Amino acid sequence: MTQEFAGKVVVVTGASRGIGYSIAAAFAAKGAQTVLAALSATNLQSAADAIARTGALRPETCATDLRTEEGCTALFKLVSERFSRCDILVNSAGATRAGSFLELPEEAWQDGFALKFFGCVNLCRLLWPMLKTAQGHVVNIIGSAARTPDPGFLIGGSVNAAMHNFTKGLAGLGKRDGINVNAVLPGLTETARVEQIFQQRAAASGKSIEQERMEQIEREGLTRLGKPEDVAALVLFLSSEGARHIQGTAIAVDGGATPGVY
Repeated sequence: MTQEFAGKVVVVTGASRGIGYSIAAAFAAKGAQTVLAALSATNLQSAADAIARTGALRPETCATDLRTEEGCTALFKLVSERFSRCDILVNSAGATRAGSFLELPEEAWQDGFALKFFGCVNLCRLLWPMLKTAQGHVVNIIGSAARTPDPGFLIGGSVNAAMHNFTKGLAGLGKRDGINVNAVLPGLTETARVEQIFQQRAAASGKSIEQERMEQIEREGLTRLGKPEDVAALVLFLSSEGARHIQGTAIAVDGGATPGVY
C-alpha cells in the first residue's frame, strides 16, 4: 500500500455508498485520513467498517443533512475540531430525480438543488480557509448531464450545469489562493443511484426497467456501464501533485458517451 496521501485529511460527501464510497476507499488505501459524510449514520458506519477492514486508517464519519446550512456547518465543525485541517474536499453528494417534466413536483426541484448544488457551495465556502492553508484540492463530482440535456432528466441536467459553472468560476479564486478546483463528469455508472434513475425513467415512459437500461446503453454506444472505481482513479489523480497544472477543468468518465466536443 503506497502512502501518497499520508497525513492528508480528505473530506468526501455522499461517501456511504456508490461513487463517494469508492473515492473515500481509494484515498484511504493511499494513506489518507478520510472524513465520510452522508445522511444515514447506519450506512456511514458500514462504510467506515469496510474501509477499516482493509487495514487503512478508520474514517471519521459525520451523519448530517447537507441540504441545510446547519448540516454543512456540522461537518465543518467536526473537521475543524478533530483535525484543524482539510487538504482535499470531494463533493459527491446528490441524488436528483428523473421523470416526466410535467409530473415532477416543485419539491423535487428544490431538493435536487439543495443537496447537490447548495451543499457543495456551502462546504466550499466553509472549508476554503483550511484548503487555502493546505494549498489543497476541490473535486466536484457532477455528471455527464451537465453537457448533454435530456428531457427525461431536467432536474439533474439543470443542477449539473449549475455545478459545472460554479466549479469553473471557483477555480478562478483557486488560482489566487493556491487551491486546485476541478470536476469529474461520470456517465452511467453501476450504482444504486443509477438503478433508481432507470426505475424513474421506466415509470415515466411506461417501459420496463431493463428496456430503459438497454436503450440508454445503446443510445450512448457503450460497451459497459462505468464502475465507481473508474471515477475514483481520476479523482485521486486530480488531487495529486502531478495534477497541479490542471485547473478549472471538467473531465468526463463516461466511456465516450458525451456526443459534443466539450
